[in-house]
Amino acid sequence: MRSASLHTSDLSIGYKLSHGAVNLLHQHINLQLYPGEVICLLGPNGSGKSTLIRTLAGFQKPLAGKVFFGNDDLSMITPAQLARRVSVVLTGQVEIANTNVFSMVAYGRTPFTGFMGRLQPEDRAIVHQALEQTGIKNLTNRKFDELSDGEKQKVMIAKSLAQQTPLIFLDEPTAFLDFPARVEILKLLRQAARSAGKAILLSTHDLTLAIRFADSIWMMGKEKPIATGTPEDMVLNGEFGNYFDNPQVTFDRFSGTFTFEAEKIGKVAVAGSGLHRIWLEKALERKGYHVVQETKSDCHISISENQHFVVDFINKKWIAEDISEVLDILKNLDLSSKTKD
Repeated sequence: MRSASLHTSDLSIGYKLSHGAVNLLHQHINLQLYPGEVICLLGPNGSGKSTLIRTLAGFQKPLAGKVFFGNDDLSMITPAQLARRVSVVLTGQVEIANTNVFSMVAYGRTPFTGFMGRLQPEDRAIVHQALEQTGIKNLTNRKFDELSDGEKQKVMIAKSLAQQTPLIFLDEPTAFLDFPARVEILKLLRQAARSAGKAILLSTHDLTLAIRFADSIWMMGKEKPIATGTPEDMVLNGEFGNYFDNPQVTFDRFSGTFTFEAEKIGKVAVAGSGLHRIWLEKALERKGYHVVQETKSDCHISISENQHFVVDFINKKWIAEDISEVLDILKNLDLSSKTKD
């Protein structure tokens, strides 16, 4: 049986306010984080994701209950010991002047060298490896405060890797990155978890990438208990919808994405198959058209063998070479008055 790198026991999180009042966000939390796993923490703004990470990292005290690193009570671990067991990347940007990227990443070795300690050859090799892993070797000698937000975020992730802790917590680590860079970072974190047996917890708003990369998901909601499970099980059991759905947005369990109800401007029937049909239907729905069966619309679009689109409306036909041209044709048709119930 696997031993958890971290587990909580009847944990309560939140803030103590003035005059002895308490802002309780969640209580009776019992979670486990295992070596070799990437856990994605999801939830709407204000649901307590950052508070949970800060509490698990020892940056703020629980309102009640316990956090354990292995068998050790977090409250009994000294700061020096903690720095060798968990590295943390928070959302807020760090601003340090006159420090180059190598030195920033090298701060990750401080728990082993001391703040004024000298880097040994082994430490330098670890820093260079972290720079290589995060794809920022070319930034080694650049000033940290001259980097873009995305580059700074990669530096902080490299620093956490250089710290070589069994636990890594990251609060929105891909917030400032473009999509290819987000994929790159999540692949890197998953590889670090699997190859080095690290337990990694990261919060994110990117549901699509969480479903793709997470071993498990912790779902947080306002005034709801924390739900956990594999991404696929949480899709099938409706948990994503329970935590995110509202009158404007709905989670589609077939596509694994969120959809929104647009005002319908007409009905269109589509015939054909393959990628061209899939993306044509997506474009029509995005524009507000209702894709229906052929008998329920006077407007039909078929896909020819040469992948052209044939628009047929009340015995008039147009040939379109691409979806943009289809949408231009539809704009000139009065579908709102020429549809069947």
